[in-house]
Amino acid sequence: MNTKRLLFAIIAGFIVVFGTDYLIHGIWLMPDYEATKSLWRPDNEMQSHFSWMLSAQLLCAVTFVIIWAKGFAGRNLGTGAVFGLLMGLFQNVWAIVNYVVLPMPAELAVKWFFSGLAQAVLLGIVTSLVYRPEPSGP
Repeated sequence: MNTKRLLFAIIAGFIVVFGTDYLIHGIWLMPDYEATKSLWRPDNEMQSHFSWMLSAQLLCAVTFVIIWAKGFAGRNLGTGAVFGLLMGLFQNVWAIVNYVVLPMPAELAVKWFFSGLAQAVLLGIVTSLVYRPEPSGP
């Protein structure tokens, strides 16, 4: 395993997850969250848990990149996109489950699901571009 590239890919992955989460949840979905605010923690309480969010985003990036490095590294950009799509499908099942168990609009669950897929595909592409395995011997 190429440790230097692994660390770069984890950092790049964290930036992708953090940045896209901000765009998705902090900007695009904010009107949806305002309309359903009775379901969520108050803003000040969410802010007090922000370190947990950063930890979850880092864990997501670390896990994603390590799985890529262990089983898919060295393949092409298309493989990175497909890997991201499959990981996104696996990860975003929670959106469907939350729709079943929470009194939330279906539109929000659909937005969560598809934005999460797009985020994971982007993460797969970035990971495939940044992480390269150790060069083989002569």
